[in-house]
Amino acid sequence: MSDEVRVRPAEPGDAAAFVQLARAVGEEPGGWLLGTSEWRSVGDERRYLKALRRHPGAAAFAAELPGGRVVGRLSLAREGHPASAHVADLGLMVDAGHRRRGVGTALLQAATAWAGGVGVTKLELHVFPWNEPALALYEGFGFVREGYRRRHYRRQGEEVDAILMALFVGESET
Repeated sequence: MSDEVRVRPAEPGDAAAFVQLARAVGEEPGGWLLGTSEWRSVGDERRYLKALRRHPGAAAFAAELPGGRVVGRLSLAREGHPASAHVADLGLMVDAGHRRRGVGTALLQAATAWAGGVGVTKLELHVFPWNEPALALYEGFGFVREGYRRRHYRRQGEEVDAILMALFVGESET
């Protein structure tokens, strides 16, 4: 990773930057997110980030440049059922200008460190089948494809597929 990017726990003050990042990624022609330009409001994002402080089963991380510009976001949430409390779902987005420079990998390393600290042994995520750069990132980090979920999401009025991927923390991450 470039030495200029720092990964840290997200703070409520990151809300506006996270909303801006999500809107920019959502508007990209690749169709990387469920929504296009829609994301929660800055106020809702701030409330979400404040709530994370009180919830040991969830976390969010920011990747930022020295001047404070946020170029990546990762969020995690532990499964709610006691039988699957060892599993957490994650979501990741990186600014288009900072992809393939180690930002995603650094955020995933923060996720595995968090998971190890709270007793999460499995991380899961969904990725669209056409998002080959994300598939390469996750597989390079040690995630494996566990399933194919046909017509799992509604995106812009269309039902789209998703690949379910997982990483067993401590077994194969880089």
